[in-house]
Amino acid sequence: MTDIATSSTHSVAIIGGGPAGLMAAEVLALAGVKVELFDAMPSVGRKFLLAGVGGMNITHSEAKEPFLTRYGERSAEIARLLAEFDAEALRSWIHNLGIDTFVGTSGRVFPTDMKAAPLLRAWLKRLREHGVAIHTRRRWLGWTDGGALRIATPAGEIAVQADATLLALGGGSWARLGSDGAWAALLQARGIAIAPLQASNCGFEVAGWSPLLQDKFAGAPLKNVSLRLDDEAPRLGEFVLTRSGIEGSLVYALSARIRQRIDQQGSATIVLDLLPQSPLDKLHRALSKPRGSHSMAKHLHRQVGIDGVKAALLRELTNAEQINDPAQLAAALKGLPITLVRPRPLDEAISSAGGVPFEQLDEQLMLRQLPGVFCAGEMLDWEAPTGGYLLTACFASGRQAGLGMLHWLQAKPTD
Repeated sequence: MTDIATSSTHSVAIIGGGPAGLMAAEVLALAGVKVELFDAMPSVGRKFLLAGVGGMNITHSEAKEPFLTRYGERSAEIARLLAEFDAEALRSWIHNLGIDTFVGTSGRVFPTDMKAAPLLRAWLKRLREHGVAIHTRRRWLGWTDGGALRIATPAGEIAVQADATLLALGGGSWARLGSDGAWAALLQARGIAIAPLQASNCGFEVAGWSPLLQDKFAGAPLKNVSLRLDDEAPRLGEFVLTRSGIEGSLVYALSARIRQRIDQQGSATIVLDLLPQSPLDKLHRALSKPRGSHSMAKHLHRQVGIDGVKAALLRELTNAEQINDPAQLAAALKGLPITLVRPRPLDEAISSAGGVPFEQLDEQLMLRQLPGVFCAGEMLDWEAPTGGYLLTACFASGRQAGLGMLHWLQAKPTD
């Protein structure tokens, strides 16, 4: 970064105080650029903090090749971003903030104390020490006729002139934390094509659970199970039964494929293996044993360890013939179809798909139709499952946009 000549008379505006916007601010400030960062919320990094409430999963230790496959159709574009700032570089950057990290048993990377707040505090301290001015309760409203940024403040609207602008406004999920997708209409008004925002890393609905399943088991986790779509390799993990369907990490890992299938065919059927560690023939032999006076529920529990929410879901999705035939029952335990009909609303999703297509941007993440305006973070058209992949790409895109802005400023004459 230090090999790029810049001038302290240059100033940039960053709209959005999430990881992408803050990372770009750091790149620019370290190069001597005056940075003004605006965020609509009372404080920056609110979604970042909430995402870390259950344990701040910052990135993943997975090898490069499988890591990139997590970005699906946009893996090539994300690969270019991660080429200069990958998961290891992100960990080193965090360590430089004085925050240690460790790799969990799942391969996910966490700060040692598992919290997001200390990391964000240390980062903001460093940004302020390098002159980044952070303005909260400032909402971007678009541009004036003269090209200045329209910013709403508690005292009224102001116009902000900048030599370059970064839009890092997040996706369309969690509107209460600032990511409401309102920016899409503002860019469309300037002729920028936007891929429709859709729920990603979200729950899905079924046609309808029975009242018994809803009342007794909504919120219950199904652990040590696997899910698959079509003939792809099953994914191991856990998910949660909800009143309307299913959600959780195992579902999120398949959410892009499930959503695409629903868009194409009106529904998507995933296959649940309730006992992925048990071979079909072993289950068949166990279930073929006489149950005597024991109920089927007791027989399932004694022979294969199925009870609780797993037993309830098994009964929900099978008929009497399947339950009473050991061969069919064993097959159901290994391949229980769940038909999903729609994703949960976008505002409930952890992240969103859609946004500014990479085709609208140059390699520095500048909008081709709006010279001097850059985009980064979740508002770009890509998606990834939870597990640190989302944050890693957000950080990397912010860094790339910051470097792109430096190159832009280098070629721009000062007044």
